[in-house]
Amino acid sequence: MRDILIRYIKRFTDFTEGELETIVSDVPIEEFKKGTILLEQGEVPVKCYFVLKGCVRQFSINEDGKENTFNFFTEEQPVNIFNQHTLDKASKYSLSCTEDCVLVVGDLSIEQQMYDKYSGLETMTRKLFEENIGEMHDNFAEFISSRPEERYQSLLNNRPDLITRVPQHQLASFLGITPESLSRIKRRL
Repeated sequence: MRDILIRYIKRFTDFTEGELETIVSDVPIEEFKKGTILLEQGEVPVKCYFVLKGCVRQFSINEDGKENTFNFFTEEQPVNIFNQHTLDKASKYSLSCTEDCVLVVGDLSIEQQMYDKYSGLETMTRKLFEENIGEMHDNFAEFISSRPEERYQSLLNNRPDLITRVPQHQLASFLGITPESLSRIKRRL
């Protein structure tokens, strides 16, 4: 599993093999069972995650009790938590494991210590966020300008593994449609 993390870090840094080995040995890797809640909506996050194996769902529950799925994080993806702009730092989302997962678990309270110890990590984090924010903007623009059939087709083209990995009602929520509409779209296509 650590080789996956090393390969990923190499995409964003020019650390030597020795530095990579040292960094990766400092990073805790944990296993989580399907259904584990990593973060509850309204909590202040104290951990960050990187998926080595499995699938993590980002969702919220509105005032009416309806769940809305915003993203799925799978292998070699960081689980992004953007809440530093809020005064109370509370998460607007929950995170749960939709499968058994193996995750890198970062402690946000020692983030600066890690940056001080490994100066290239801060640059890596910036590059990572730039890439992720760019993807989020592109995905949002595509989402709001497309019809449900086009969203599903995009999912088939870009993330086909989700079709078999997550429950249909969560997939429908992610696509912004009802489970019944998703079933009709699947039949048509």
